Amino acid sequence: MVHAVKPKWLGLIILIGLYTLLSGTSIAADEKESGKKEEGIPSHVLNISKDNTYPNSTDDQELLEAEEITKELMEDTDVRITNPQLIEMLNETTLKPSPFAIGYRGEIFLGRWPLAYESKETNINWEYQEINVNELNNHGGEATEKINYVQKEEKSIKGGLTSRISHSDQMMKLILLEAQKNTKLPLSFNTVIGRGTKQNNSYAVPTNKVGILHAYAPAVNEKGEVAFGDVYIKLKGSKKTLSVKNVTRQGIGAWIPIQDHVSFSFELK
Repeated sequence: MVHAVKPKWLGLIILIGLYTLLSGTSIAADEKESGKKEEGIPSHVLNISKDNTYPNSTDDQELLEAEEITKELMEDTDVRITNPQLIEMLNETTLKPSPFAIGYRGEIFLGRWPLAYESKETNINWEYQEINVNELNNHGGEATEKINYVQKEEKSIKGGLTSRISHSDQMMKLILLEAQKNTKLPLSFNTVIGRGTKQNNSYAVPTNKVGILHAYAPAVNEKGEVAFGDVYIKLKGSKKTLSVKNVTRQGIGAWIPIQDHVSFSFELK
């Protein structure tokens, strides 16, 4: 015998079904978002920003915005310009040709500049430089012991360009900004791991074994191409424009350490 479902119970069943469906969707979305945050970072690489006894600076990661006058100058050129130092100089430009300067022409040479960097390949070496080794000898021990990471000495990890090139300081800034966009990681050409930095992660060392915990500083390897050009400001009557001539391109690469991250490797002997 089939019993009819009363209207009030039918409404309750529908509400429970909708709640279950929405809850399931929410959980799935949270799991997907959680997985996204850890994307690309192996489980043996830990963020030590809160534990690092040396406070690393992030000043070199600031992005300079082009002001209105700079945007006006660059909008008529077909060449991409991202060099922060060049943009800063253009931001400070105060040229104001007279609206009555009929027939006036002029050209101001600003120099030869690295204009922009285009990334071709981005790779990460999670064991770029060994920075620390902790060892625990459990020979003769009666129980399993644990070993933890403790930084013995302060370590400075430096990156740099893979070849000599003019305007190297500007080039490093260009590559740094592009690598940050590609990896979404905190990057710096110079980062420090302070003495006494610790982590709670522990590794078991059985009896009659020696446990060795290696710590490495990871780094990003960037390979790409930089565009150089002669930069001019052209004045014609009351108008001013930016002109880039003699554009050339050159291959370049760099190693950039990942700030406040440590990669671990554990072995038993």
